[in-house]
Order: sequence, then structure tokens, then C-alpha cells
Amino acid sequence: MKPEPGRGSECWDLGPALALEAPFPFVCAGCGECCRHRNDLILSGYDLYRIARRLRLSPRIVAHAFCKEYIASQSCLPTLCLTPDPRTGHCRFFEGNACVIHDARPLACALYPLGQSIDPVTAQVEYHAQMPLCGLSVPERTLRRYLEDSAVEERIGIDARWAVVCTQISDQLLAAGGQQHFHFSAAARRIQKALYLDYDLGNEFYPQFQQNIAVLMPLLTRILTP
Repeated sequence: MKPEPGRGSECWDLGPALALEAPFPFVCAGCGECCRHRNDLILSGYDLYRIARRLRLSPRIVAHAFCKEYIASQSCLPTLCLTPDPRTGHCRFFEGNACVIHDARPLACALYPLGQSIDPVTAQVEYHAQMPLCGLSVPERTLRRYLEDSAVEERIGIDARWAVVCTQISDQLLAAGGQQHFHFSAAARRIQKALYLDYDLGNEFYPQFQQNIAVLMPLLTRILTP
């Protein structure tokens, strides 16, 4: 299984996959430690869309103002990483010991201290706890309850589809030679627009994502075919 976008440089001591009804007593204590000294928070297109909608700015403006754009070495996919506040080194949306975009926070933040993996073929989702757990402990709390309270469960379908599509695009790029392909730059620009930028905030993300990918995939085939 391949990991979803998240904290790219963290070394996680992960336990086994947790069943939805398994005990998961974690409750955030609001210490803010997971928001401090963050320079590795990778965003999905849905993360960017939600932040842009919260800030009432276009995805393109948010990406340009708050993110570092690069080509991931293994997948060859255009990738966005949220840059830290240049003054503090903390997440730039961490103010007064709180997240100012909490209702639109990225998936990795909503999951923490969980790791999520999604099978790129079956779209099966698994969750693993980072050990030892921080925060408070509430007896009889389950993983399902935590996912519901964190609003992760309501976006699972979108995140799973994102992982499957990104794997398909990555496989197509790698099969064509990756960054060595003569038209890779043109392909990467098209991919970035489809995955991250071409979204109307007045409409829901998922139908637009589906439409973008329906247009992108045959276009990529034409760009990458010798």
C-alpha cells in the first residue's frame, strides 16, 4: 500500500493496521506540538481546494503563496508541500497555539497521530497508529469514533480515488521514461493543473476532479507517446 499525502520526512514507529472498531483512546490535548517546526506537510488536491475555499483565494494563488512546488523523485508527480512560517518555522496556519484553518485542515493534520495507507488497486484504506500516542486517553473510544470526530471518514472516498488516480498517472509517467522524456515538462504542467489548480471554488471538488482526470488521461497518452 502507498501512503497518502502527509508529513513526508517523519520517521514513524507504526503499529499494525487497526480495525474500525478497535480501541483508539487518543484525544488531542491541544498542545500544538504537531504544528511546530513543520516543513514537510504534503498536500493533496483536495487539501489545497479546501484551504483555498477557507481563505477565499484561488487554488493557484494559495499554491503560489503558501507552497513549494517540486517533482517527487520516486513518482515523478508534481507535488505541493506547505511551506512553514519564515519567522517561526511552524505551520503558517498555526497562530495563538491554534490552527486558524482547523475546519479545512489537511488530511495529515486531521489524521494525526494516525498514518493512512491506500491500496492503489483496490482502494482499500488502512490506518496505523504512531506510537507512543500523545494527547489524552479516553476509555472505550474506537478508531471509527476518532475518524468521525476528525471528519476523516466523510472524505475517505475522495482520498482513495486521489491515491488510485495518482498511482495511475505515476505509472504512466515512469513507463514513458519519467523526467527523461522529451515532453515531461509539458506533461507535468498538465498534471499539476488537473490535480491541483483547475477548480472553481463555487462547485464541489470531486465532480471537477473526475472531469479533469477524464480530460487529462487521453491527453497524457498523446503527449507521452513517441
